[in-house]
Amino acid sequence: MKDHEYRRHDGLGLAALIRSGEVSREEVLEAACTAIDLDNPQLGAVVRRRYERARHEADEVEPRSPFAGVPFLTKDLLMGLADEPLSFGSAALADWRPEADATLVKRFRQAGLVILGQSGCPELGLMGITEPRAFPHPVNPWGRDYSPGGSSGGAAAAVAAGLVPLAGAGDGGGSIRIPASQCGLFGLKPSRGRVPLGPAHSEVWQGAVVEHALTRSVRDSAALLDAINGMDEGGPYPVRHESGFLAALERAPEPLTIAVSLGEPFSAPFGGELHPQVREAVEAAARRCEALGHRVEWCDPPVDGTALAHSYLTLYLGHLSADLAWIAEQTGVRESRLAIEPATRAIARLGRHLKARDYELAKRHWNTLGRAMGAFHRRFDLLLMPVLSAPPPLRGSLYPSRWREALMGLLALPGAAALALKAGGLESLARESLRYSPFTQLANLTGQPAMSLPLHITPQGLPVGVQCLGPMGSERRLLQFAAQLEREVNWAERLPLEVRREPRPEGDPASKAPVAPEVRREPRSG
Repeated sequence: MKDHEYRRHDGLGLAALIRSGEVSREEVLEAACTAIDLDNPQLGAVVRRRYERARHEADEVEPRSPFAGVPFLTKDLLMGLADEPLSFGSAALADWRPEADATLVKRFRQAGLVILGQSGCPELGLMGITEPRAFPHPVNPWGRDYSPGGSSGGAAAAVAAGLVPLAGAGDGGGSIRIPASQCGLFGLKPSRGRVPLGPAHSEVWQGAVVEHALTRSVRDSAALLDAINGMDEGGPYPVRHESGFLAALERAPEPLTIAVSLGEPFSAPFGGELHPQVREAVEAAARRCEALGHRVEWCDPPVDGTALAHSYLTLYLGHLSADLAWIAEQTGVRESRLAIEPATRAIARLGRHLKARDYELAKRHWNTLGRAMGAFHRRFDLLLMPVLSAPPPLRGSLYPSRWREALMGLLALPGAAALALKAGGLESLARESLRYSPFTQLANLTGQPAMSLPLHITPQGLPVGVQCLGPMGSERRLLQFAAQLEREVNWAERLPLEVRREPRPEGDPASKAPVAPEVRREPRSG
């Protein structure tokens, strides 16, 4: 299978070719390995390869599974493979290995996906950019100077570049939707509890985190959700397995009542201005919805952006503080000696000084938001609004500067962190961290499903996604709506120029560039 032929198919398309006998599973697998080896040295999306183990696992794939033999990447965060490295994007966990496969990894394999490696993420998945100090910084295939977003930035770069047709991703504050928007992909964050996080976790970030994938096509996302949804043993929510997400795409949605917002309640508290191209993307989406027969009304959701940000970041700080304590326990290294990035350590210090009362009050605000949005969706089936306030930023432009990191280091002084919180440190953090991405956290706190639709390309050739939210449990309607727009826009054909290129000539020196390390099973020390 030739490189350019491999890259133009989505996951179900490759699986159909394999089932028909037009290509073999081995051909597809080797095409994916070649693509990774060829492009990843410049792309930086894949932090570990596991080709040999993948080849053995491919022999065990059930031929009737939906993605039988399709190449796949898991994320270097939460998606643990037994006795293989899982670093969470951090040097502090460089040698850590989970004892068991994550439930989600098992379900990926049952769906027929062949895991070739792991994609990069920021340290502990904390940022909407993917620029960890311990690993390469992935580039955006739409423009090498631009960020692919985060925290699922490596996955987004890999799928946008055609290394794999879909890749595992997670979303605790926008980490599926942000990179989907910046890399021209489809990204669905399912409802809270829809996808299991066991056995290592019952829930992450009090239920804000949901795992799924980044895809080029809506049908890949729907078929994967068919395969992985439903609680696992001991899960915290009685969410039974459901089927029919892919089948639902055969029908167009009934005419919907859609609210459209430019997100001012979210961005106004931080002084953020909406980029004209983002405004154009949302307005064009609204016009397209009207043309498809849906009723569109401009209406902001009933949200206090300042209270939402405060609630989100309070939980964020508390969990980060707990995460560092967990890393110290897992590695046997004192917390003060962990190889943690300065910004991560500074934010964790703030979390260590939160009061339990404030943490609980922040969590209670989630209920306020959820009830308000529940009432909102009695009037509106869907909500359209921005994913981000601007097109993809330049790489490095959103990471804390050296002088700011030095300033954050002052939080190590006795009493400094507690004083910073009293002096408005949380509000300052909100202004710094949410100015570019104030729109995505709502769905994580309410638990409702949300997605980024790749509907717009700027005159500079950069993608801009439009976000769509539905009420709890409405993934079928969201996916039907997305498929309807996909048929209109045909976004799977809007690929970066690099992916649409003709095959490279034989002897291209790029094929001799170094590649990500191969993961091999080795005995544990101790």
